[in-house]
Amino acid sequence: MPRAAGPGRLLPDGVGAVASSRGAPGGRTPGSTSTARVLARLRQPSASAIAWIRRLALILALVPLARLAAGAFTGGLGANPIEFITRSTGEWTLILLLVTLTITPLRRLTGMNWLLRLRRMFGLTAFFYGCLHLVTYLWLDQFFDMAAILKDIVKRPFITAGFTAFVLLVPLAITSTDAMVRRLGGRRWLALHRLAYLATAIGVLHYWWLVKADVREPVFYGVILALLLGMRLAWRRTPARPIAKA
Repeated sequence: MPRAAGPGRLLPDGVGAVASSRGAPGGRTPGSTSTARVLARLRQPSASAIAWIRRLALILALVPLARLAAGAFTGGLGANPIEFITRSTGEWTLILLLVTLTITPLRRLTGMNWLLRLRRMFGLTAFFYGCLHLVTYLWLDQFFDMAAILKDIVKRPFITAGFTAFVLLVPLAITSTDAMVRRLGGRRWLALHRLAYLATAIGVLHYWWLVKADVREPVFYGVILALLLGMRLAWRRTPARPIAKA
């Protein structure tokens, strides 16, 4: 049965459906148009959305610290609280370093340049957990006994590796500001901050030597680091996308 298609016009059955499916520009359906809009918003969210994402990411990064604080007050840190705190802060230092190193490959794969605005925050949060890890060792474990600490550094390889990784992170934290980027210049700043890969690798080694027997977790983190480094080397000669201001 033909259907009306406006004054004085008839269309056969089925033609209207085809015509309506072609109503979107370029032959796209409404569903594909809305998907494209969502992807466009993900690639370039508003400034207020990025600000909220940064706040949420910081809150999530501080959840492990809140759990440690709650455990300290409720007795939920196990039979050896000092070891629990030391392990937890050290592992979260490593996790957040890997998250920081993941930002650039993820940005290149997705085109979401705004992700770079999270990189500094994750890097500084990793350094914060590294400081907590070090203070826990110096204070709660060694009670600032410098003779015992120096003996540990010399005789225990995993302590040596841990101190080395932390020392490498210090200049990265100090030079993380926009003023230091301008002072050092882009090339020198980038060259310096490639130490993050070395610090993370030594951190994985530190964890490996610490656990000795069950090395599944340090191996897992090492594989992630190897993948990130491999992607960086593969893209070394590939022109990068424009960098969004952090």
